[in-house]
Amino acid sequence: MTRISTDVFISGGGVAGLTAAAAFGSAGFSVICADPTPPVTKADDDNADLRTTAFLQPSVPVLAAAGLWQRLQTFAAPLQIMRIIDAGGEVAKPRIIKDFNAADLSDSPFGWNLPNWLLRREMLARLTELPNVTFLPGVATRAVFTRESEALVTLSDGRKVTAKLVIAADGRGSIIRQAVGIDVKTTRYGQKALAFMVTHPIPHENVSTEIHRSGGPFTLVPLPDRDGLPCSAVVWMEAGLEAQRLAAMPAEDFEAAINARSCQILGPLTLVSRRTVWPIISQIAARMSAERVALIAEAAHVVPPIGAQGLNMSLADLAVLLEVAQADPANIGNAAMLATYNRRRHFEVQTRVTGIDALNRASMVEGQLLRDLRAGALNAFYSVAPVRKTLMKAGLGLR
Repeated sequence: MTRISTDVFISGGGVAGLTAAAAFGSAGFSVICADPTPPVTKADDDNADLRTTAFLQPSVPVLAAAGLWQRLQTFAAPLQIMRIIDAGGEVAKPRIIKDFNAADLSDSPFGWNLPNWLLRREMLARLTELPNVTFLPGVATRAVFTRESEALVTLSDGRKVTAKLVIAADGRGSIIRQAVGIDVKTTRYGQKALAFMVTHPIPHENVSTEIHRSGGPFTLVPLPDRDGLPCSAVVWMEAGLEAQRLAAMPAEDFEAAINARSCQILGPLTLVSRRTVWPIISQIAARMSAERVALIAEAAHVVPPIGAQGLNMSLADLAVLLEVAQADPANIGNAAMLATYNRRRHFEVQTRVTGIDALNRASMVEGQLLRDLRAGALNAFYSVAPVRKTLMKAGLGLR
């Protein structure tokens, strides 16, 4: 039986796991990253993840230190303005439009948006440049046994890995988290999200737009032009049964539905991708560390796709974890390091999950009175400049 040793073992090769592998590898640690599903790196493949990720300002230094931002920047669409539209009146049309402009805070955009399939492609290319990083696609984590000095991980191909630090980046159903006995609290909203891409005649001008009516936000996120036309990624959150009904519609009927829901703020939308459907939950782990184990990303926290918070929370986890590891690299993964990581991240994560839960519940409201109250709150918050700037900083994770 083959046994291999490494400084860091990462369970999970999604965007967060691959970023962690590049970050720890770039910092000089030996890394093994395993994922049961080989990454899909082409948009046209059947299993391609058609969602997009907006990297907010604080995430860019993490990506740059990992040698990733240099690869990704060319493909990224900047997000200069976050626009919120309330269309919750009796008629489905905009009645309040508020722009949160990054220029009020700095000379940089709020963030930059990229397709998830492209992220995986570029991240895998970066890993091939790091001789101290080994990526094992198609290999699952089967078991984990920890002791004070190290962790022993058993893989699906029979190999065993000894590691000083195990990073659980294996998603909301994390095998690692379950193996070390960390509980989670899960909130189900009865919602699903439709993700797809559209082209439109009116340029998006690097504006990310959330349109609120009921069921959840309809969000248009800028992408680079496609076939000479302005292009956006869409995440449409709806009640579960309604989302499934929409996903099953013929393309022509679905385009009529998205044009009605978008209020045609960018002109007629044309569907240019298949539709994928994702369940919406909130979830938070009782703690973010155990003996020789750190939880990051969806193994530690899951939030609805509002305000580009999900992966940016994950990269904030990674930034802190790497910082405390580099503070004492000879003792990476020991109890003191992991206690510091948990102390610095868990309360912040709890606060952010609670806030996003509240925003999602507000976006779901059906009754006209509640929708009117939501519109009034948006108007009030936006009208007070210090409050508006505080909200923008909070969304970016700045103090």
